[in-house]
Amino acid sequence: MTAPPPGQRATPPLAGGPDGPTALRPLLDTVLDALTTGAHDRGGPLPAGGPDTVTARVHAALGDTGVLPAHGTGAHEALRTLVHALAAGAADPADPLCAAHLHCPPLAVAVAADLAASALNPSLDSWDQAPAASTVEALLTRTLAAEFYDTPHADALVTTGGTEANQLAVLLARERHGPALTVLHGANAHHSVPRAAWLLGLPTATELPTPTGTLDPARLAEALATTPGPTLVTATAGTTDAGLIDPIHPIADLCDRYGADLHIDAAYGGLLALSPRHRDRLAGLGRARSLTIDLHKLGWQPVAAGLLAVPDTALLAPLAHQADYLNATDDTEAGLPDLLGRSLRTTRRPDALKIATTLRALGRDGLAALIDSTIDTAHHLARLLDAHPGFELHAPPTLTTVLFRPTHADDDHLATLRRTLLHQGRAVLGRTHADGRLWLKATLLNPHTTAGDLDTLISLLEGSTHR
Repeated sequence: MTAPPPGQRATPPLAGGPDGPTALRPLLDTVLDALTTGAHDRGGPLPAGGPDTVTARVHAALGDTGVLPAHGTGAHEALRTLVHALAAGAADPADPLCAAHLHCPPLAVAVAADLAASALNPSLDSWDQAPAASTVEALLTRTLAAEFYDTPHADALVTTGGTEANQLAVLLARERHGPALTVLHGANAHHSVPRAAWLLGLPTATELPTPTGTLDPARLAEALATTPGPTLVTATAGTTDAGLIDPIHPIADLCDRYGADLHIDAAYGGLLALSPRHRDRLAGLGRARSLTIDLHKLGWQPVAAGLLAVPDTALLAPLAHQADYLNATDDTEAGLPDLLGRSLRTTRRPDALKIATTLRALGRDGLAALIDSTIDTAHHLARLLDAHPGFELHAPPTLTTVLFRPTHADDDHLATLRRTLLHQGRAVLGRTHADGRLWLKATLLNPHTTAGDLDTLISLLEGSTHR
């Protein structure tokens, strides 16, 4: 870099262009060092001390100058300070004892690809901002949609996750059927489904009881028989609370009989389609009018990495939109791809790049191996808990979620136990209600978790429950 004239401040380097990698390389060394020291200082799955302590540590790290000092501290100091604070105060899903949520540890190859996306900063709202990225996205979406739909023109949209995909599914159904559309969903459905109906001005969604954890076809038949007008049924393939899968074929049969549209939220379980061992659990998934898939769950991607898949790209036509500065009619007629109808967002990151890189790096068999091993780990934990006199297992896992509770604990003690582990920084476990009781939830998404790690978790819980 040429030195600036005396008295003139140097312009900070950019991440792109021919000189971008040279500028990035030393900064990345600082980031990686700070990630390492921060993880060492944390010393476990999350920082000890609870919210007030973590907040105080971040404030102390930043000092009196905070995040906007009068005079900059320089790139290396800023990165060293803030990345260290972030890592030291993280709930790190790469730690085997961080197992509360559908919050996966991302693969290194996906994170590396995401760095390239950030450096080049394509925006997928017009071709002239993302020439190659738009092609990568088109290849990815059609490839993945074909895993679920055996149709000539299957397609998918890249979304920020399951919530956006579910909202788009409800929107597309509304555009097909009008504002009188009724959304039917089980009590096991993700909260974004009824919220989408509210957001789009539809009648209040109808919730059907799911006492066994999955949508009962008999209850659905009764609801369809008594619901006037157009209906969208939403089923779930991998519930948030327990990882359960609704009976897809019977639900699809009822939708056919009553002329209802079917959307399946397979954000959690959808990638089982890549596993020869487990794909039969998703039999019938391709009968849905739309599917939610989320690769920042059982796909090991950094947030965000969602999809809405459909059997025919024509179903996405209602999203078409025209803004002259992005997709002028004459540009489109001249052959420039029209990207604006691929999302309700305008500026859009090339999240397809990290997904496509991962798929190419691991291949179908590599991803299947990760899925299979993670499910095997969940079953191993379930067997350990079931055989242990100090714990009660709710049920064998369907995917990678294991519900359990200390044998003699009441709900208040269980909630306190979970919070105690959080405040001590020793383990991150989720919580959910089932069968009228509160349960601890271990959501296993780390393919590096070992049998020894599970033994450590149980030993930790044994010691905590005896206090």
